[in-house]
Amino acid sequence: MSGREFLRTALLAGVALALAGPAAADTLRARLNADIRSTDPGVNRDANTDAVVLHMVEGLVAFREDASVGPLLAESMTVSDDGRTYTFRLREGVRFHNGAALTAEDVAWTWRRYMTPETRWRCLTEFDGRGVTRLDAVETPDPRTVVFRFARASALIPATMARPDCGGAGILHRDSVGADGAWVAPIGTGPFRMGEWRRGQFIELLRFAGYASRAEPRDGFTGGKRAEAERVRFMVIPDQAAAKAALLSGAIDVLTDIANSDLAELKARPDVTVDVVPTMSLSTLLIQTRDPLLSDVRIRRALALSLDLPAIVQAVTEGTGSYNASAIPISSAFHTPPHREGYRRDLATARRLLAEAGYRGQAIKILANRRYSSMFDSAVLIQAMALEAGIRLEIEVLDWATQLDRYTKGEYQLMSFSYSARLDPSLSYEMFSGPKDTQPRKVWENPEALAMLAESMATGDAERRTALFEAMHRKLLADVPLINLYNGAEIAASRTNVSGYRGWPAGHPRLWGVRAN
Repeated sequence: MSGREFLRTALLAGVALALAGPAAADTLRARLNADIRSTDPGVNRDANTDAVVLHMVEGLVAFREDASVGPLLAESMTVSDDGRTYTFRLREGVRFHNGAALTAEDVAWTWRRYMTPETRWRCLTEFDGRGVTRLDAVETPDPRTVVFRFARASALIPATMARPDCGGAGILHRDSVGADGAWVAPIGTGPFRMGEWRRGQFIELLRFAGYASRAEPRDGFTGGKRAEAERVRFMVIPDQAAAKAALLSGAIDVLTDIANSDLAELKARPDVTVDVVPTMSLSTLLIQTRDPLLSDVRIRRALALSLDLPAIVQAVTEGTGSYNASAIPISSAFHTPPHREGYRRDLATARRLLAEAGYRGQAIKILANRRYSSMFDSAVLIQAMALEAGIRLEIEVLDWATQLDRYTKGEYQLMSFSYSARLDPSLSYEMFSGPKDTQPRKVWENPEALAMLAESMATGDAERRTALFEAMHRKLLADVPLINLYNGAEIAASRTNVSGYRGWPAGHPRLWGVRAN
């Protein structure tokens, strides 16, 4: 490291320390790249907000590591034969941060608040009849039993309740709001309670001594959650270089969202432990099947067969990702053996298909951007490999906002793109499947596939859903409306004095079970 680089690193670390202020002993410090928006679960939120708030509040159910849904505050969940009534039995001994015992009425009060339009809960539309279903009633036959009655059945009800962007439908004590109904602060049941929030600097959470942990091992957002640190301080450090400097200087203990380009350097350091976990995001090549040239499935198949997809993934992710041809993430419980089938490079067959389709070397544009280097790098490799089969691709580099606009309008031939994680397999397919006439951003509008997707959303039978997803994957490979590349990776680093930190496919940091020794 040069003297100038050393000085810059030291200055950046100093900025991070100044932002943090003095920290009490037994404080675990982690970085946020921006301040949170609020502390109200699923209301005025973003990913950072969700990450912090879900240390304080818990819902009836939550996502496991494999994206299945398991109980959290619920001891059990039973579903009626018609799929419209869900009965939850609450765990005994659970208390809110103010010491009050959790009861069924607290669940009902929380859901009445969420379903009030003035609350502006992000997931209101999923439960008011415009989305997944309509919630008709929440009943409390006894202090430990809550009954939800829905207008129509949907396999997505538990997963939607568990969604992090819905605040996990976290159950709150009514003292979380004032007498006028205005939000005050979260009084939840989580392993940490609200401490100090210095806007633009840090959010500090305090260990909740009365927390009632589940007995199982940590598993996604459910399972055992034991607060090992007395305090957790989420430090706001927007600059990536400053964040890395803070980690290397000891100003923070845990750093998530590390760039691939920093991986080798951090792995080589004896004072840092690196954690790499595949996530459920999906990097892909979108194809406009209504384009006059690309409407011919033979050309789309030829493009897929011209690519050495594992090699592309290896190069773009620097070894942190694996090729996945399926819409369903590798870490999902629904990623069964048939989903491992994908495209294998076959230049001879690609050239034959192109000749049959009458392709004569016309230029095809592929859109990309430089804000997310992986998208641009994928486009460059795809361009080079496709040329070996005789397919002429031209890369058009746009700013990210313009590319998103073109994506929404469906105005492209090819596009290097990435979808954020969808934790239910139906939603993994839904993100790119649908009628283009009303949803131009969708790339797959095969009527049979859309019928299977609708059935997968309606049925709660796991075996039937598995069969539907396998059939959809086979049809996807045949239709080639997109060429899936890989699921992203969550790369995190922690100081070697930190024990217990572990990433997971949803990508949200979890600081229960973690401590700085």
